[in-house]
Amino acid sequence: MIKKVTDPQIFTRKALQWASFFGAFCCLDSNKFTDPYSRFDVLIAAGVEDELTAESGTAFDELEDFRKKNHGWMTGFFGYDLKNETENLTSANTDSLNFPDLYFFVPRYVIRIKGNEVEIIGDKDAEIFELIAQLPINATVGEPNIGVKARFDKKEYLAAVERIKQHILRGDIYVTNFCQEFYAEGSEIDPLAIFLKLKEVSPNPFSAFFKWKDNYILCASPERFLAKRGRKLISQPIKGTAKRGKNEAEDEAIKQELRHQTKEQQENVMIVDLVRNDLTKSAKPGTVKTEELFGIYSFNQVHQMISTVVCELQPGITDVAAIRNAFPMGSMTGAPKISAMQLMEEYEHSKRGVYSGAIGYFGPDGDFDFNVVIRTLLYNQKNKYLSFHAGSAITFHADAEKEYEECLLKVKAIMEVLGSQSGVY
Repeated sequence: MIKKVTDPQIFTRKALQWASFFGAFCCLDSNKFTDPYSRFDVLIAAGVEDELTAESGTAFDELEDFRKKNHGWMTGFFGYDLKNETENLTSANTDSLNFPDLYFFVPRYVIRIKGNEVEIIGDKDAEIFELIAQLPINATVGEPNIGVKARFDKKEYLAAVERIKQHILRGDIYVTNFCQEFYAEGSEIDPLAIFLKLKEVSPNPFSAFFKWKDNYILCASPERFLAKRGRKLISQPIKGTAKRGKNEAEDEAIKQELRHQTKEQQENVMIVDLVRNDLTKSAKPGTVKTEELFGIYSFNQVHQMISTVVCELQPGITDVAAIRNAFPMGSMTGAPKISAMQLMEEYEHSKRGVYSGAIGYFGPDGDFDFNVVIRTLLYNQKNKYLSFHAGSAITFHADAEKEYEECLLKVKAIMEVLGSQSGVY
């Protein structure tokens, strides 16, 4: 059933309120950004017909079987620590969230919004449409005041960056993504209200809201991990970040500086090479190419350097195998990939979990699309633990002070919606 609405934004908000009553639901929101590979503005999947929860070890094989059994819509997430399944690695850092490494579900209802058209897939679709349309908008809750702590103090972080640079000097790695956790214990928030506020403050093209029992993912990601369109695979790694300017002239100057900054280009091209290598495992020989290198894209909070790498999927490679071959995404690991992941396990203080993983969907037409879980708030409502990470690329030429400031820039929107007065800055 397809119907037109006068205000898609209002309908989306009401649909989120309706979906929030289900034990599991997922919302993927482009925030009106468009690219050649967009399929919809908003996708909401709610209710569980079938589901898969898996831990690293056999998770990809279990998902392969689950996908063979369920050919329609599926939404879910991959946790970063599935690296231990794709490579001979381990994870032993602190984990206070206790999310599964992988979770997917086949939804009872799918709502797809494109422009002012709303498509509802599921039983009693007309009744569901009318029910959503008639819902009142929930009153806005007051701003929370969450006291956020950091796993690293600044001095400790700066010292860690200098030690990592020594590994680069020795040739152990060329570049790595070093991440730190910000967290709050005993926190009570309204996850949907916080997500809606985050959308206002930081409306990014791969935003997502995911509810699984008492676990919530509030994501404002600007980055695509991997998509499939027909036989084409698309990856769009981000490496290179700069703040927004105070006025148009300053903003343009910052963009030009980012575009021509040697360090940022070095970071980006190293990860592009890594992504090209990852896609080669799934590609028809000779089809891997870089469609765009060093593209500069602007978002509310930051400018980003984004490149686009594509290939044609080799016959016989399944969708799940293509994802596994590229996971975890190079922009969140470093190069060489295995060495960088091993070192970050040593230097980071927290298990990344869903952060640095991916959220997205498999469609009934054989396409899929998954983001990179960054700029993301994770919340375990049962134990009232709230967490978000930020990372930056460390190269030999990295300035530790600037990398620390980049992490704070990346979490600025989340700190704002939490009303944090923690003094982390």
